[in-house]
Amino acid sequence: MKGFSYFIGIYMLSLLLTACSATPGESTKTREAESLLASLKRIPQKGFLFGHHDDPVYGIGWDGDENRSDVKSVCGDYPAVMSFDLGHIEKDSDKNLDNVPFERIRKEIVAQYHRGGMVSVSWHVDNPVTGKDAWDVSDTTAVGSILPGGVNHEMFLGWLDKVAGFMNSLSLADGTKIPVLFRPWHEHTGSWFWWGQNLCTIEQYKALWRMTYDRLQEKGATHLLYAYSPGTEPNEIAEYLERYPGDDIIDLVGFDTYQFDRQEYVDGMEKALGILTEVGKMKDKPIAITETGYEAIPDSTWWTETLLPVIRKYPISYVLVWRNAREKKAHYYAPYPGQSSADDFVKFYQDTCTLFVRDLKDIQF
Repeated sequence: MKGFSYFIGIYMLSLLLTACSATPGESTKTREAESLLASLKRIPQKGFLFGHHDDPVYGIGWDGDENRSDVKSVCGDYPAVMSFDLGHIEKDSDKNLDNVPFERIRKEIVAQYHRGGMVSVSWHVDNPVTGKDAWDVSDTTAVGSILPGGVNHEMFLGWLDKVAGFMNSLSLADGTKIPVLFRPWHEHTGSWFWWGQNLCTIEQYKALWRMTYDRLQEKGATHLLYAYSPGTEPNEIAEYLERYPGDDIIDLVGFDTYQFDRQEYVDGMEKALGILTEVGKMKDKPIAITETGYEAIPDSTWWTETLLPVIRKYPISYVLVWRNAREKKAHYYAPYPGQSSADDFVKFYQDTCTLFVRDLKDIQF
């Protein structure tokens, strides 16, 4: 077992220092959120966490089963990071945009916390002007319309309150709120979401982040960490940070990228990880590959011959692949039993750099 046996002492020390060194008003985060952040900074000393979106709620050939996971079915272990999406919570729907009940998501977040793992949450929120999905870029006034003074501002504050309500419901029996990494307004260096680069100004994008953060803080969601995750479009540090909303808001920096052409993917990863490593040092933030993958994983050795050789060279805290859709043919990013890359994924799992739930038995996020 590639355990974290020595890490418990470091982790407990971080808890003690957090409790003893903070002065009133110095931090607006809960103790648990601060401990998660400290742990994310230390993870690269031993490797990186592996994550999978919607991992325990559906997969290839199944939907809604309890205690099931395509990743676990292949390697015998759960991902150390699980992510979920809040899209449609703004509509008062009981299910998200991928037809997963919010109550089930809540249950799985609690379960992942009890396993000792971590949770990330994204929000593919519908276009507030057109009412269509997050990918509707037909109107360039959406961001401006929800900022203070905009025609949809009050409506959008209500949407943020629904997010806050869900986040605040993520608690244990004793009332402790489960720390979560929140990742809104992602991939903004592209223009396929209504908050993308060509759909709003730099000032509007930063104001969107500030409004989001301030409202969730006001509503008591102080157990959240925040991730900034553009794509691989930036070619230098200044471009990466062009729309960065501020050190006081952002806790982790990352990027999203997917493979289409292998060499372009590898080159893009190297470029982005080089930039990200420098930004992490400059800002004293943990870094991560917040979304990646190769749809349907047609390369049987992709895990150990494409992904791993690149990312093991950089001090990332985690890498997360996207979902295994049960409603779309060949739209999956983690292997399932019998899939062509499953054996290679087991080798990936066995590598000393990759960390899954069992590797975290001595540490709780």
